[in-house]
Parts: sequence; structure tokens; C-alpha cells
Amino acid sequence: MLDMSMFREKSEILRKDHDKRKIPHDNIDEVIRLDNEWKQARYEVDQLRKTRNESARGIAAAKKSGDSEAVDKIMNEVSSIGKNIEELSKKVEKLLEMRDSIRMSIPNILHESVPVGEDDQKNTLHSLHGEKIDLSFKAMNHNEIIERNGWVDLPRAAKITGSRFYFLQGDLARLEMALQNYTADFLIQRKYTLVQPPLMMNREAYEGVTDLGDFETVMYGIEPDKFYLIATSEHPLTAMRMDEIIEPSELPIKLVGVSQCFRREVGAHGLSDRGIWRVHQFTKIEQIIICKPEDSWSHHEDLLENAIELWDSLGLHYRVVNICTGDMGTVASKKYDLEAWLPGVGEYKEVVSCSNCTDYQANRLRMRYRTSEGNSAVHTLNSTAVATSRALVAILEQYQTEDGKIRIPEVLKPYMSNQEFLIPLH
Repeated sequence: MLDMSMFREKSEILRKDHDKRKIPHDNIDEVIRLDNEWKQARYEVDQLRKTRNESARGIAAAKKSGDSEAVDKIMNEVSSIGKNIEELSKKVEKLLEMRDSIRMSIPNILHESVPVGEDDQKNTLHSLHGEKIDLSFKAMNHNEIIERNGWVDLPRAAKITGSRFYFLQGDLARLEMALQNYTADFLIQRKYTLVQPPLMMNREAYEGVTDLGDFETVMYGIEPDKFYLIATSEHPLTAMRMDEIIEPSELPIKLVGVSQCFRREVGAHGLSDRGIWRVHQFTKIEQIIICKPEDSWSHHEDLLENAIELWDSLGLHYRVVNICTGDMGTVASKKYDLEAWLPGVGEYKEVVSCSNCTDYQANRLRMRYRTSEGNSAVHTLNSTAVATSRALVAILEQYQTEDGKIRIPEVLKPYMSNQEFLIPLH
């Protein structure tokens, strides 16, 4: 969430940002109103405490003079003031809770370079990578490929769990593991620390990294423990330093997380979203950076460059787009997406999301670093390296041959016994 100083001192910046997003100013006004009421109520509590303390000092003087009637009177006054303080303190807590509840729903301030647009059709092209394969034959989509080769069993997974779960088997399962190992090695060589995070988080930690109002519908809850299965390792890796003051010598913190991820992915989807493209459980390798505010925009470009170099090394054609105002979520200040070309369906589809969240998550997580002027919020950034199921789809469709074989990308061959093609199961 945004620091309260933005509402108190720079509300016009927030209003202009809301205008870019085409959302009303009502919540900004309400936060400011509640903040003023909260400050006034807190002031009144402080004044009552001073009055009570002054009255309490009068009790000792009255006792010393032997004036029992004065003692009783003052004690009644102190008791009455105490009740008023208790009632007003509850009001202070309620006002603070209401203020911050609304404040948490107000989106991050967009970077000035974010293009203005109503929806994803207004995202702008940042760069184009690799050659768009002009297959001399009719390309199969990944659903046809996995069915033909027996590498995925969707019906049996649906039988024991439900739709959008799957058994990954044979050489496609091996290729998925190769992607995990290759990507982890790729980022470890770039001085990222490998982390396997918990697969569940409590509500307080989750509210620190995302807007549960938007995200909760796609998450799986664990009862009766009130945990959530993680939707991406970005969430636990960012939250792992919550309520901490980080020494500046530790920054930047660079992590690569490997985990299973769980999402409901509710709603109707098209043909290209079937098979293993949009599923409820998948593996993702995620980049995380926690850094000083003045370094975050250069680190954002570093994250993007890592993703580009990784996907270039896989020999895949894709484009990078700059996400516009209407397609931006609550948390990020700026976001790039990598979209891989899927010749089987003739579409570019998102495979990587790369975001700078500035101090938005850090404020929610109370995550700061030590400075000479006091403690200050860090900046947090995240980027997919590889969501393996989507990378597999891109490989299957771009590396297919006319005779139905699937070539293995050169960099993954050492992880696949140096074989040239995936071996069908039937």
C-alpha cells in the first residue's frame, strides 16, 4: 500500500494517477477524511490522558490534607475520564482500521513511462526476439501434440482431482525437469540465491504482497488452518522479510524461487488455454529482488534482461510488451510481459511477467532498511523466469517437425541425455 505521507502531502499525485487509470477519487478522499478523524481522536485521547494524570496528582495532595471528600470527588473524575479514554481509544483503533483497509485497496502509483490505454489491446511493443517460424506444414497445437504422443493424461487427473489438473509423463516430464534445472542454474550463475519456499501462507503475510480482494477468488484456501496455497513463489519470497529492518549491506537481495503454484483459474477460456496452458497446478521459477529505492528501476531492467537472455537461449520466438494503464493490476508500478508465439493457434500468449512494485508491498509488509535518516521502506521487484507448463507449450509448438517429432532445445539437451527428440509414449 502507499505510504500515508502520499495522502497527507502529495494527494494531487494520487489523483492524477487515478485519472490515468480512469478510476474515481472517492477512496483517496475517504482515506484523507478518516486520517483527519483518526488524528483528531488520537489528540483527544492524549488530552484526556493529560487531564487524568493531572487529576491523579491531586489525589495525593487531597489525601495528605485529609480531605476525604475531595479524594472521592477526584477519584470519580479519574474513573470517568478513564472510561472516556477507553471508549475514545476504541474509536481511534476503528478509524485506523477503516482508513488502512481502504488504503490497501488503492493501487500503486504508475511509472511515467507506462502507456495509457483501456485494456491489453493498448499494450505497446517493447521488443521482438527470435525468428517467427514459418512452418511449411500445418502446425499442430499443443493439445494435439500431447494427445498424439501420450505425454499428458488429463482424463485420469480429472478423475482423481478435477479438471485442469494433469499427469505429466515420459519425456515431457523429463523436459519439464530439465527446464527447472537449467533455469535455476542460469540464475544461480547470475548470483541469485536458490530458495524453495513454503507452499502455504497465512492471511497476514498474503495481504502484504497482493490485493486479496482481487486475488482471493483464484486462490485455494486450506481449512481449518486458514492458510492459502501459494499462487506464485513471488509471494512467500517477498514476504519472508516482513516485519524486518534489513541492513543496507545486505541489499540488493536476489533470490530465485522454485515451487509448485496453485490457482483456480476460474472463468471460460479459449482453445489456446486448454491442455496444460491454463491449469490449477504448475511449476514456476521466479526472480525476486529486494533493494534500495534508488536502485529499483535499474534492477527492473536487469530482471527483464535475465528473462530475455533465458528465453533467447531456448531458441524461441516471442515479443516483449509494456503493459498499459488499463491492463495493470493493483501492486505493480510498471510491468513488462513476454509473450511467446504459438504457431499451432496463431497467437502470442503471455509467458513471463516482470514487475517493479516499488515500496507498495514493503509498506504492507512493514519491511524496511536502515538509513542514516532512519528506517525506510525497501523496493520489491519480481519476474517470472519460466512457468514450465507454458514454456513446454511454446517448445512443443515451435519445435515441432513435419513428421510430428519434437526437437529438444540445444541448451536443454545436456539435461536430457543429449538426445535430439522427445520420445513418444505411444
